[in-house]
Amino acid sequence: MAGRRQFDEKQTLEQVLDVFWRQGYGATSMADLAVATGVQRGSLYHAYRDKEALFLRVFQDYRDAFLADAAVRLAHPDPRRALLDFFDFTIESLAVGTPARGCLSTRTALDTRAGAEAIRTELRDLLDGLERVLAERLSQDGTEDLLAVPPAEAARLLVTLTRGNVVIESVYQDPSRLRAAARTLVDLIVPTG
Repeated sequence: MAGRRQFDEKQTLEQVLDVFWRQGYGATSMADLAVATGVQRGSLYHAYRDKEALFLRVFQDYRDAFLADAAVRLAHPDPRRALLDFFDFTIESLAVGTPARGCLSTRTALDTRAGAEAIRTELRDLLDGLERVLAERLSQDGTEDLLAVPPAEAARLLVTLTRGNVVIESVYQDPSRLRAAARTLVDLIVPTG
């Protein structure tokens, strides 16, 4: 039937995301995506136009899921525990796979072949969204009074450490090292006593 996709779009997009995450944007071709999904290249082009459009489609889903999961992990009423839970979530997401696949957004940000403005905009949207989720949590229920810095500044520091943790994880592959850095930053932002 004309205009109707002849493949399971949800499954295909999950497979596409996995390929971009493992290989990186620049190293992935439409042929790679066709092989991974079992969908002919022509069908992928017809459905999504080109590699960049397909990447943007799966990245938006990734961004939305990541931000929703981050908000859930920040739900603990104790702000210190909420931030440590958030870091556990970000660290766990880096270590998925064998070898660990790392961070899709940071990998893409560092990929010189992923420099299209639409891709950079999506990366900024994810990081800005993450700052917003953190700042909102740190502004709740008197938490702001416990902070050493204003919520927006704390959020920016926290996001910056998540990006730095990506690099440290790729070098050391030691989650305990990442958690120790996170605890130190949480101690500085939400001092005890």
